Amino acid sequence: ADVLWQLWAIHLGLSNTQSQLVTQDYYSDGSDKTPRYYQLLAINKTIEAIAKGQNRILLVMATGTGKTYTAFQIIWRLWKSKAKKRILFLADRNILIDQTMTNDFKPFGSAMTKIQKRQANKSYEIYLSLYQAVTGTEEEQNIYKQFSPEFFDLIVIDECHRGSAAADSAWREILEYFSAATQIGLTATPKETKEVSNIDYFGDPIYTYSLRQGIDDGFLAPYKVVRIDLDKDLAGWRPDKGMVDKNGNEIEDRIYNQKDFDKTLVLEKRTQLVAKKISDFLKQTNRFDKTIVFCDNIDHAERMRQALVNENADLVAQNHKYIMRITGDNAEGKAELDNFIFPESKYPVIATTSKLMTTGVDAQTCKLIVLDQRIQSMTEFKQIIGRGTRINEDYDKYYFTIIDFKKATELFADPDFDGDPVQIYEPTNDESPVPPDTTEGANLEDLPYPPAGENPDWAGVSEPGQDDEGFKVRRYVVASVEVIVASERVQYFDANGKLITESLKDYTRKTLAKEFSSLDDFLRRWSSADKKQAVIEELANEGVFFEALAEEIGRDCDPFDLVCHVAWDMPHLTRRERADQVMKRDYFTRYGEKAQRVLQALLDKYADEGVGPIEETQILNILPFTQFGTPIEIIRSFGGLDQYQQAVQELEQALYCA
Repeated sequence: ADVLWQLWAIHLGLSNTQSQLVTQDYYSDGSDKTPRYYQLLAINKTIEAIAKGQNRILLVMATGTGKTYTAFQIIWRLWKSKAKKRILFLADRNILIDQTMTNDFKPFGSAMTKIQKRQANKSYEIYLSLYQAVTGTEEEQNIYKQFSPEFFDLIVIDECHRGSAAADSAWREILEYFSAATQIGLTATPKETKEVSNIDYFGDPIYTYSLRQGIDDGFLAPYKVVRIDLDKDLAGWRPDKGMVDKNGNEIEDRIYNQKDFDKTLVLEKRTQLVAKKISDFLKQTNRFDKTIVFCDNIDHAERMRQALVNENADLVAQNHKYIMRITGDNAEGKAELDNFIFPESKYPVIATTSKLMTTGVDAQTCKLIVLDQRIQSMTEFKQIIGRGTRINEDYDKYYFTIIDFKKATELFADPDFDGDPVQIYEPTNDESPVPPDTTEGANLEDLPYPPAGENPDWAGVSEPGQDDEGFKVRRYVVASVEVIVASERVQYFDANGKLITESLKDYTRKTLAKEFSSLDDFLRRWSSADKKQAVIEELANEGVFFEALAEEIGRDCDPFDLVCHVAWDMPHLTRRERADQVMKRDYFTRYGEKAQRVLQALLDKYADEGVGPIEETQILNILPFTQFGTPIEIIRSFGGLDQYQQAVQELEQALYCA
């Protein structure tokens, strides 16, 4: 091993001193947690670059892939090797600092401190700080200058796209003041514009792990998109001459469109419709799925909160925290942010926000993201998408859904976007927000009105000015204007990432035809499989969208029934109907009493969850099976492991001959 390492060190061009740094151990707490393969690559490439003297480093890692844990391992190795003795970790939001200290950075213990109350205690080795805590408009507020320019050996900048790249930023002043230190920028979305450049400052990324890679590797949750276009968003709205708003203000005569809505013009019925569509989706899926609704501003977030309360009065009556506004100005909502993030906390369920939750919020169980906010920045778009990409197997979080009301997901078409959705769906006014199988319906060309800006009757009417600088503008509030859903379209992406424009049923039928020559061919394959779940997973890998099919045909249907129904028009049964038919045949009578109770429990588990769980012996470790004894005792009641597995296979045969 030593000889191999020496050869590798020579290949890398490392001296003996540099080699000692590169071979410094990772942190390990004795648990099973170790860096994933891409984290290892990021850590090792960074350590090797620093060992060779590189002082500006950029790491690009998609949201949810463990940037902070990666940073911790880098810092740990540099700190333990004494290559870097004093380290500063910078972020721009309190929650990013607090989460980091209590989670990934916890092993630093008493060597770590958070700079706060504008005090610079120089007795620590690991410092964490908000940019805002060490800078200010007045010179005496620039606490960082209480440290000498050579005090820190290493500075790590979290979410560096949000300031360090801008040459005129106060954050940049800190980096330039400590220019002698090695500086590592972490981001999911490097910012590259005429005015702002991460690459110009840090250099090209030393390592990139993209959203697409994370989804393909199974570390990030894939997602589907529901696009809902509203008629006033598409066609615009112009007030009647002399029309006044809800507050008695005469409304300026011009075209108002999506750029205005919720900024200079509030259409109350638009807000109500958006809230209804969100609520309809949750009522048809799970009303306790954690949901973030991104709004254009704080006023919009509060109106949306109230509209959602009106749509969900029953659950709000049970707990007023079911829906909360979590924005920078709302102390009560901000206080609940940790509870929203914490997987074991039931409330809040729905959070309306504007900017506060766009980054750094580790919401592992968030299953629904709603975009009622105009987003034209790819950087911001990726950050928002990142709120849903974390997987949490303990809470059945394997994918998430985006509902888009303001065309933000058109950024999928941008060549810089690197993680396409598995499905895009646009429902009509009366359609369920949960995707069906048809792609037929209205599109922009079919609408009875042209999009805003193309109506010849409105030629010459001025377009609205924008308030990009945040200055206060007059906001008209209109209660009487009706708003409806205008367009519908369903799109899917196949196993190769190519867009599918046909209906889900037609696509699935063609996909299955490539795998099976006939129904009998499928039945033979299904019957001969030792584990049915293996067949299901194989078909899913080939592009069969079982989740989408279940939503359209029946969520309580077995994948077996979905395949037979879609491909060969066979009538479909629910899992409960299949289980009941087995019970009617007195299938269990040949077994002993305990074995019968176990098989009945397996049958109930199948009816509730499907065939996959009952094929694994680990199921015997959970209720209700633990009531029958230990797994070994249960298996003995069948005569042994082989006999137990045979009984499960025969139970499956009984289920699928029904």
